[in-house]
Amino acid sequence: MNPYVDLYTSIAEISGIFVGFGALISVTRRSEVETNQLIRIRSVVTLGLVVVIAALLPVVLGSFGVTGHRLWFSSSLLFLALIWAVIALSLRRPENRALTAQQARSSPVMAAFFWILLEIPIQLPLLLVLLGLWPQQDMALYTTSLVFNLFQAAYVLAQLVYAEMSPPSV
Repeated sequence: MNPYVDLYTSIAEISGIFVGFGALISVTRRSEVETNQLIRIRSVVTLGLVVVIAALLPVVLGSFGVTGHRLWFSSSLLFLALIWAVIALSLRRPENRALTAQQARSSPVMAAFFWILLEIPIQLPLLLVLLGLWPQQDMALYTTSLVFNLFQAAYVLAQLVYAEMSPPSV
């Protein structure tokens, strides 16, 4: 058995828990959810689903006999395309654009953390795999990207939970 199968299956399971938490929060607080909380709920669910898909891509492709650099190249290409599709589709919604701009103005450090300190470690390893500079490190680079994407989902989930725990405004 390939060494990444158990690891990536476990990462998919962990990410599935984030999806479940996001869905549970949305169901239990449906009538009380504000727009920014709804955006975070959608983000947690979406990021979690991206991680589930990305974690299972090499497992599925590997089961079809795709191996070596071709496996990691294909998985990285699909993962990167999925990331950009999610970003583009998210920013098409006016409320998401407004919240992103508002967060950048009110907390530029947190916005920089989210977009720079998380997106670069997510996307750069995938680009390095696509460039094929260190094919012996393809799995490590892919795993790095996957784990940082999981961190991003955890970060958004934490924002959501702490926002839920805040006392209502008077």
